[in-house]
Amino acid sequence: MKKEIAIPEKVEVNVEGKKVVVKGEKGELVRDFSDPRYNKTITIEKTDSSIVIATDEKKRRITTKMINTIAAHIKNMIRGVQQSFEYKLKIHYVHFPITVEVKDGKVLVKNFLGEKGARVAKIVADTSVKIEKDTIVVSSANIEHAGQTAANIEQACRVGSKDRRVFQDGIFITEKPQRAYKSHEEKVS
Repeated sequence: MKKEIAIPEKVEVNVEGKKVVVKGEKGELVRDFSDPRYNKTITIEKTDSSIVIATDEKKRRITTKMINTIAAHIKNMIRGVQQSFEYKLKIHYVHFPITVEVKDGKVLVKNFLGEKGARVAKIVADTSVKIEKDTIVVSSANIEHAGQTAANIEQACRVGSKDRRVFQDGIFITEKPQRAYKSHEEKVS
């Protein structure tokens, strides 16, 4: 079984063993697939205009899932260096006005439910966070870094022991990027 992923123009891909490096306009992403879960029989090779993920193993079900996982990661890397992944979060408050600021690789949420201290959310790696009135835009070439940063911000404003029907304050993810799964450029054989 093998799966082929087309390499678009303006994107450079290098494969060294099971390490894949993708370079494009928005940056460079590196991912190593030498994890034991990605069987020793799976190979990743670069041809002239595509990346081929193949295996000779007969255990189709497990191997197919592993090949599809690797292909999805590589497609997300290619898409990320062409156009950044973007999450949008909405700041919502009823009781106390929330103020949000970015400082030293962290997002500080102040005056949440009238609390004196600030709630802190970590910004992962090279992710950029912009605050526009009551919207927070999180973007990165790496979908995992952007998603984790958005989740950190949302979790920092989690209400614990209060009734969520009454205390509806918080920061919530409203838009997520579409992940690259199957496309017309993909060939499976």
